Amino acid sequence: MTSLRTIESASVVASGRRPRLSRAAWLLALVGVLVAVMILSLVIGTRVVSLGDVLAALGGATDGFDRASVAKRVPRTLLAVVAGAALAVSGAVLQGVTRNPLADPGILGVNAGASLAVVSGLAFFGLSSATSKVWVAIAGAAVTALIVYTIGSLGRGGATPLKLALAGAATSAALASFITAVALPRVNIADNIRSWQIGGVGGGTFSGLGQVLPFLAVGFVVCLLSAKALNSLALGDDLAAGLGERVAVARGAAALGAVVLCGAVTALTGPIGFVGLVVPHACRLLTGVDHRWLLPFSALGGAVLLTASDIVGRVVARPAEIDVGIITALIGAPVFIWIVRRSKMRAL
Repeated sequence: MTSLRTIESASVVASGRRPRLSRAAWLLALVGVLVAVMILSLVIGTRVVSLGDVLAALGGATDGFDRASVAKRVPRTLLAVVAGAALAVSGAVLQGVTRNPLADPGILGVNAGASLAVVSGLAFFGLSSATSKVWVAIAGAAVTALIVYTIGSLGRGGATPLKLALAGAATSAALASFITAVALPRVNIADNIRSWQIGGVGGGTFSGLGQVLPFLAVGFVVCLLSAKALNSLALGDDLAAGLGERVAVARGAAALGAVVLCGAVTALTGPIGFVGLVVPHACRLLTGVDHRWLLPFSALGGAVLLTASDIVGRVVARPAEIDVGIITALIGAPVFIWIVRRSKMRAL
């Protein structure tokens, strides 16, 4: 048992683990960047406001157009922060569970499953509250994740990264067609669904955040508690079992936490892709593969990326806005191609 734990420690170190002080310093730096980006999100928009108006609005003053604008940006900024953190942590956990560098809630079709569930609930059952949408989205995300993993595991070699990515892409395409088929005949919801399907944080409200936060809190706790098990799973199922991990339970619990995070966010913002792909890979350059550090780093990095992307979307097409889902796709697509090419080169 001791020798096996030594192997685990050596594997984590050999895979690029950073010194504790270095990682702590990077973590503090990320916190500082996040605070700066949040301030910019309150200041910058279709109309730029002064820092004084921001401070006044945060103090409760809403008189004046600029202060009223800031007051509306506060829940939007908070939604971008929590949504980015949740999607990044979800992606990091899914990559650890599947041992697949291409894993991401969008690429694996989990976002699409949550979206179809919400759209079906709106069309057939008249869902209205954020809480009911979250429950339905989580159920849809979980079923889709199970289907994609089952399809990707068929045949020789089991659930390889390429097979999972192809299964996720095919499932996403099929579910997108179902969403269109459900929404188009229903004019009363089609316009709202069309905008929601792009993925954005512009509709953030304190009421919606309040209903979703309990689900996100549960998802974050489950994922963080799974960090040590994910380190063991990275060594392979046999070795993880030898280290005392119940492999099926550990994998199921971690996946459940990731699905809850993804489903809760998708119910509120619509499907936002590539955050869960880009951020964990960038954070591994700072933390190595130890999930006990990778998950907190991913949470902060995801919050920074999504909030910054929302700012870019407000600025580049003034006075109109570009939804954040489009900006993250423009960032994530080249990263996805780079990861695929790197994986192919390693396989040669």
